[in-house]
Amino acid sequence: MALALAEARTALLENEVPVGAVLVAPDGRLLARCHNRPIALHDPTAHAEMLALRTAGAALGNYRLGGCIMVVTLEPCPMCAAALVHARLAGVVYGAADPLAGAVTSCAEYLDMSWGGTGPWHMGGVCADACAAILQDFFQQRRGG
Repeated sequence: MALALAEARTALLENEVPVGAVLVAPDGRLLARCHNRPIALHDPTAHAEMLALRTAGAALGNYRLGGCIMVVTLEPCPMCAAALVHARLAGVVYGAADPLAGAVTSCAEYLDMSWGGTGPWHMGGVCADACAAILQDFFQQRRGG
């Protein structure tokens, strides 16, 4: 989670919503470390998780990332959660819950749905305070507070 938080801080410096993600191979290799970049890339799908999936897929030469684990600072949204399932990840670890758009446990349970197989295991609340604080500070500053 420390690497994902470092990526979130990079997003903050780039004036993007501070979410960071890392993707780890079954053997422990770091395949990707990314942060939100929708503004910079003019791409609404450029969430940290999506960029990490793309980077890891390119590194492995396969869109199927079986056995890999995603670590992300914020609970994935519906788009990202669906992509995590389609990538066939083994697991997802996230920090802060997202009560507005979280699709793991907060608003929906995409990873637990029957997708023709089993979805990745998931664990939330890892370093939740630190992950939430960077987001809260970002949005507070944007509101002028």
